[in-house]
Amino acid sequence: MEMPDLTGGFVALLGLKFEEATADRVVISWHVRPELHQPFGIQHGGVYCSVVETAASVGGSLWLAERGTVVGVSNQTDFLRAVREGELTAVGTPVHRGRSQQLWQVEITDGDQRLVARGQVRLQNLSPA
Repeated sequence: MEMPDLTGGFVALLGLKFEEATADRVVISWHVRPELHQPFGIQHGGVYCSVVETAASVGGSLWLAERGTVVGVSNQTDFLRAVREGELTAVGTPVHRGRSQQLWQVEITDGDQRLVARGQVRLQNLSPA
């Protein structure tokens, strides 16, 4: 499978940087900045959900490769620690990869390696049209 451009669009808007992207592990980092805060000055939970979905989808797509494409069907993300600034890192790994669906977990940590959010995404494997 040819990897799509992961430098533009929503990825660029969030400022995501792919440190690693394989079928078995996806690592994404980004810098928390005021544009990504919710009204009370902390990282918006939607950013965490978006990064969790992105990591899972990229890894799942790489694993499924030429056999088809993936789409997210469920995203469950928990917010564990408030973050106002600094660098965050998300690490996504597969929990289950089956014929029709995949389940990926993603853990997000801060610069001190503290867990700040954790999520999982269920992906539907779609056959080529």
